[in-house]
Amino acid sequence: MPRQARIDAPGALHHIICRGIERRKIFRNKKDYLDFITRFSAIVSETNTGCYAWALIPNHFHLLLKTGDVPIATVMRRLLTGYAVSFNHRHKRHGHVFQNRYKMVLKRLNEYSMKTVT
Repeated sequence: MPRQARIDAPGALHHIICRGIERRKIFRNKKDYLDFITRFSAIVSETNTGCYAWALIPNHFHLLLKTGDVPIATVMRRLLTGYAVSFNHRHKRHGHVFQNRYKMVLKRLNEYSMKTVT
């Protein structure tokens, strides 16, 4: 059975969750966290994607992103593929880093409850 298409539109707000394969750690040390944050920051800036919140836990992460100039799927593909390649190279391993597809939950953008921190 084919997967359902993800709903995305300019300005849509998404809660994204991604977990390591077999619930393994995807962040083993400070270099892993720094690589992910650096890569994520560059992609968000290049794609004009809004980031309202993020949390990195050793075996998964959460992102709250607002669609910008490119679809969230493109942002996530660049982030996850790039991070997985560098993670595998850094830890001298092969294979998948992330379990399944990332989970993406469409949220409403309520201008009264969302405040941008500057």
